[in-house]
Amino acid sequence: MLINADFSLPAAVTADQYQWKASPQSGVERVMLDRVGEEKARATSIVRYAAASRFPEHQHPGGEEILVLSGTFSDEHGDYPAGWYLRNPPGTSHAPFSDEGAVIFVKLWQMPADERRSVRIDTSAPAVWHSAGDRETCPLFTGDYEQVCLQRLAAGTAMFPEAVESAELLVLSGALVAGEQCYGQGSWIRLPAGEYPEFTAGAEGATFYLKTGHLGGALPEIPG
Repeated sequence: MLINADFSLPAAVTADQYQWKASPQSGVERVMLDRVGEEKARATSIVRYAAASRFPEHQHPGGEEILVLSGTFSDEHGDYPAGWYLRNPPGTSHAPFSDEGAVIFVKLWQMPADERRSVRIDTSAPAVWHSAGDRETCPLFTGDYEQVCLQRLAAGTAMFPEAVESAELLVLSGALVAGEQCYGQGSWIRLPAGEYPEFTAGAEGATFYLKTGHLGGALPEIPG
């Protein structure tokens, strides 16, 4: 299966374009944003857990990155309400579930094989945010392969003040504007290396997940 699989091209999916598809597990649906592979895939998705739904224990050979968007996502290691960022390195396993229901942003099989760092950050905690001018940043992960953060921009602030090696973002609140296109809450955008001065925060500002640098070099090996 190939969805937005040419990483040299821009890609975008707005919330009104979501197409929810059933997963192999009852009560769990997903929107496939990009994907290379079948059930074992290099994949970026929005995943929705119905109340009392769960997955059996399974491994993530290529790692797993999660941002909880709503509800409470859980596994045997803890409960993670909206705003939690989780990073499970390659080779880890868990049995995820949600008692009340949850929506999460998930990236699978996109970490280098030697990554070993587990990350748990509550982005709703004021202490994890840092201000600089019209921009607030919540650092989530920095490695040789990528940089990940949340950002809040005041209205009219340019998203990228300079060229980027590559960028991927998910709008969490407010909107980003590029020309006549408005990317509201839930919009996912992936951009190859270049300059993007047209992307600015909308009239109410914008808060978004941002990953940079990850498409500038060799991608992790895609599962067969």
